[in-house]
Amino acid sequence: MLKPVYALVGSDLFLQLDALSKLLAEAGDAQRVDVEGESAPLAEVLDELRTFTMFASAKVVVMRNAEAFLTRFREPLERFLSEAGAGGGGTLVMRVGSLPSNQRIYKVIQKVGQVLDCNPPKDLSNWVSHRARGAHNITLAPDAAALLADLIGDDLGRLDNELAKLFLQSPDGRVDADAVARNVSFQREQEMWNMTDEIAAGHTEQAVRRWRQLVASDPSTEFRAVTWLVMWLEKVRKALAMLRQKRSKFDIAKELRIWPKEAQEPFFKTAHAIGDAGAARLIDLLAQVDYHSKTGVGDMADNVERFLLTATRH
Repeated sequence: MLKPVYALVGSDLFLQLDALSKLLAEAGDAQRVDVEGESAPLAEVLDELRTFTMFASAKVVVMRNAEAFLTRFREPLERFLSEAGAGGGGTLVMRVGSLPSNQRIYKVIQKVGQVLDCNPPKDLSNWVSHRARGAHNITLAPDAAALLADLIGDDLGRLDNELAKLFLQSPDGRVDADAVARNVSFQREQEMWNMTDEIAAGHTEQAVRRWRQLVASDPSTEFRAVTWLVMWLEKVRKALAMLRQKRSKFDIAKELRIWPKEAQEPFFKTAHAIGDAGAARLIDLLAQVDYHSKTGVGDMADNVERFLLTATRH
């Protein structure tokens, strides 16, 4: 049986919708009523919560943008929820971006209902592992979970989608890093790898062509490019330092998460071609690209292209 009130607190849309889905599943055949927190009148919301439905066992009022509602009606809502603790009414589910725990409304909700954290997880690979087991009945090796988190980032909806695909492609329910590298449909990083190989080889036209293809197929690539390229160059520098320490390429690839296996030798070849000084120079150039783009000196896509023209001049 649902409690009188729930607050889904956090910035992650996927986690909010996932929590809401679980609550609605627990409610069974309950009637769902959606209201907009910015415009909903207090009296109408409270009437919905007080009145029973003839054709369902319960009623769930789902409020989007509840911060605005709390700003307008905090005190009367606190009084209503305190009285609702005795039960007998509908359930209010409020979706909010933030709700400080030192506020009275937070404490009231915790007393008679529940506050559910819907903020992005700090340990993304750990979230991936738990989600894989709990929602998709597959077991990811630790390096597989880390690789998937690296490839997709903190887009939890896309991560969940990829886990669903991996379930279909894993008859025994076990997934290793090679399976992730082979099957995950998020291919932009692999295309970035190909572009960086052209940079290392000094192939200006090929590098620029690959960049233009990336931007054309996915415009959001331009906003990830600087971050990805800096991360890639940091891996180059770390790999070179580890090679000087006589570490094996196998250990280096495992620690730096260079996947799939067939990408490892080309990576080391690229790292040698760029070298420490070249990696430092390219990172400085990327810092300029980022600064110019954020201060209005050209747009990001053009600035990255100018970076490629400069970077391939060895």
